Amino acid sequence: MEKATKKYWPIFVFPTMAAFFIGFIIPFLYGIFLSFCKFTTVVDWKWVGVKNYTKIFVVNGKVDTNFLHSLWYTSLFTAVTVVIINVFSFAVALLLTKGIKGTNVFRTVFFMPNLIGGIVLSYIWLMIFNSVLQNYSQTIVSTQWHAFWGMVIVVAWQQIGYMMVIYIAGIQNIPLDVIEAARIDGANRWQLLTKVKIPMLMPTITICTFLTLTNGFKLFDQNFALTGGNPGKASQLLALNIYDTMYGSTGWQGVGQAKAVIFFILVAVISLIQNKITTSKEAD
Repeated sequence: MEKATKKYWPIFVFPTMAAFFIGFIIPFLYGIFLSFCKFTTVVDWKWVGVKNYTKIFVVNGKVDTNFLHSLWYTSLFTAVTVVIINVFSFAVALLLTKGIKGTNVFRTVFFMPNLIGGIVLSYIWLMIFNSVLQNYSQTIVSTQWHAFWGMVIVVAWQQIGYMMVIYIAGIQNIPLDVIEAARIDGANRWQLLTKVKIPMLMPTITICTFLTLTNGFKLFDQNFALTGGNPGKASQLLALNIYDTMYGSTGWQGVGQAKAVIFFILVAVISLIQNKITTSKEAD
């Protein structure tokens, strides 16, 4: 059986690799090529070189700050949501692994928001936010910070339950004999948490941090449905800014594609840095 597997493994791998190349590699490389072109469809293109990339920052001789604003706004949003989601999901996971009654019910309740689509969830929260804020003659898009914290609440409420499940799995995989040995040595609850549990949970923390980091940078549905980038374009995250550039005006598809390439590079670099940092801590 083992010899047959070694002999025929290319036959089993080929369909997956073919699908990967057709569905990802080829479109990705063609997308990079189109970022250097002016086009309306993927077959109707004209090479313009780096003009699309310069138009991201300068339009008609004037500095365009929309993309840079979306970049720092997205970075701030991602940093805040990464901290909030991971801290709360870890805290809830700790509580739900204490053996309290109704643990399975609480797990289900916390996880359920993740089953609702981002668009639907955002419209539900939009009605809630505006019904509360109207008492103060405000709406969710009265300022960019109303919109910011509204999106933070929605995304945190949706993702905490999902990350909680991952943290619970990590906590339950910590060997009980290690915890008992630490207790025998006189470790208190805080020492157990910081010296035993958190170091042994570094692989889980790496996964959850990576997921929340990439989800924050790639967020689109909630931004589109909850604020639409308003007021003005002040609450546009990067994904919505790229969408607006691609489909908001004719002739800017190439610029939108150039933004998408920069967006991919940013997310890839930040993800690699985060993974390097957390894995180095795990090794320590």
